[in-house]
Amino acid sequence: MRIVSESRCFEGRQLTLEHSSKACACPMRFALFLPPGAAEGSKAPALYFLSGLTCTEENFTVKAGAQRFAAETGLALVAPDTSPRNTGTAGEDDGDFLGSGAGFYLNATQAPWAAHYRMYDYVSRELPEFAESRFPIDPARRGICGHSMGGHGALVIALRNPGRYQSVSALAPISNPSSSPWGRAAFSAYLGGEASRWREYDASELVRKAPLDTEILIDLGSADPFREEELKVEQFLAACRESGQKVNFRLRGGYDHGYFFVSTFIEAHLRHHASALVAASG
Repeated sequence: MRIVSESRCFEGRQLTLEHSSKACACPMRFALFLPPGAAEGSKAPALYFLSGLTCTEENFTVKAGAQRFAAETGLALVAPDTSPRNTGTAGEDDGDFLGSGAGFYLNATQAPWAAHYRMYDYVSRELPEFAESRFPIDPARRGICGHSMGGHGALVIALRNPGRYQSVSALAPISNPSSSPWGRAAFSAYLGGEASRWREYDASELVRKAPLDTEILIDLGSADPFREEELKVEQFLAACRESGQKVNFRLRGGYDHGYFFVSTFIEAHLRHHASALVAASG
């Protein structure tokens, strides 16, 4: 493990770390905020935040303004990069929607991506085990959240791992990627042409079959330019109604897709997670 950077922030510690990932077979970076008081004898609950297309671990850390509320509520924040980097995989830097910055939080099965692009295993297993074994983070109290492609990742990882996360939320998530241009392009390249494989990473398909016990919080901007063609949150909500999944959905008037939207509503999401995770300590 290498500490890339460390700063004092709202009386806590903001770090960027690099480590060798077995899942991705390459070095991976993640950002970590430890709130004031987090120590071996007083481990903090953690919110894992997954960012969207073209992002790194820095976007959420620098732009969202989440540390203030994490410090107030006692949450650790863990924000991984969105893909492997500099692996030598053919085509990984050719565009914004595949390869670097576009790991889609799945395990690729197709060449040339399968050797390194295993973000599902990395985020759902390896990263929590690494962070929780080396820092004062409570492995029994986890939440997961994400924005856009990261919202897709958060929903899919939570739905595929019932009981592993005590709280779940998403901001403008890609919610039915099997029927969106971004999702179809990524799934075809990473997973191949069989639709059955796509359904394993499609939140709308997963929630229809196996809803979670916990309520999912979702915010979406009414002026989001990707709302209808790419995000398809309404399809996810319809699947939730079919399965009985509890959702607190809020359509935010006039907001678009970017980090001004995220920074406006991140406090509500952190407090949603803190409420569940602090309660889980009892």
